[in-house]
Amino acid sequence: MSQEYHVTSLVVHAAPTAVTQVQKDIEALTGTDIHAVTDEGKFVVTLEGETQASILNNVEAINALNGVLSSSLVYHQVEPIEEKSEETP
Repeated sequence: MSQEYHVTSLVVHAAPTAVTQVQKDIEALTGTDIHAVTDEGKFVVTLEGETQASILNNVEAINALNGVLSSSLVYHQVEPIEEKSEETP
């Protein structure tokens, strides 16, 4: 079975009063990294996972967080993970 590696980036807009809680909630999700946060509530977030479903689950979880107003998908890339044979060093 072919394995994949997914990377997605989002811009998340949260209510300014909810920035701290939204940041904690996003950081608690597996496979997420926050790269920038503004006082106005804008976040730059990347999601990493082995399946498209895991990425979509995290996007849905972020959209459902209290204080999140919207999220916009900026980038998505899928790369195959090649399995190494016993002969490959």
